[in-house]
Amino acid sequence: MLFIFDMDNVLYDYHWRDRMTSLTNATGIDFHELRRLWWHDEGEWQAEAGNPATGDEYIARVNEALGSNIAREDWVEWRKQAMVFRPEVVTAVKFARKHGQVTLLTNNGMLIGEELPAVAPHLVPFFGEHMFATAHYGARKPDPLVFQRVLERYGAEGSDTFFVDDTPDNLRGASELGITTQWFSPHDSGATIRTNIEAFLEARKA
Repeated sequence: MLFIFDMDNVLYDYHWRDRMTSLTNATGIDFHELRRLWWHDEGEWQAEAGNPATGDEYIARVNEALGSNIAREDWVEWRKQAMVFRPEVVTAVKFARKHGQVTLLTNNGMLIGEELPAVAPHLVPFFGEHMFATAHYGARKPDPLVFQRVLERYGAEGSDTFFVDDTPDNLRGASELGITTQWFSPHDSGATIRTNIEAFLEARKA
């Protein structure tokens, strides 16, 4: 069995506007202009699909877009500061590990992908080397291609795979491959995920 977990707003609360405030303080560019300059199809969304292919190229492209000189380590630190760990949700990861392989899949470019152990250190004991950004797979959620490549990496079938994410569109992409999905709402907990994993495992026995 394969269990795929999203990171932001599942295993961590992600305070995106706090991150934007750090960027504004460093660059003098306001929230709306930051979004216009980088958070779009040819900026962040393209990066989350694997272009550019390295963290250093990523930060160079960000600086070109913003007309800034942000250091790689600052970009990583601001991302980390905007995240609050949810230990009660990780109980579901512990449970899943008893029944198969767990892996992390987060929509992020290669810089955060390379730095995931630093950005999300609480997850390292549970996921180990199985922490990936979508950039590693060359496609981003909700594109079914990213899920196909995850399945190929682990030699798994969609019918034997469980995926939890806080974005309904992402679930639809996974469902196209026969993956069992769970929408994680702001009011859900690790116990909710565990209950759904138990139901998934029971269904596999049928």
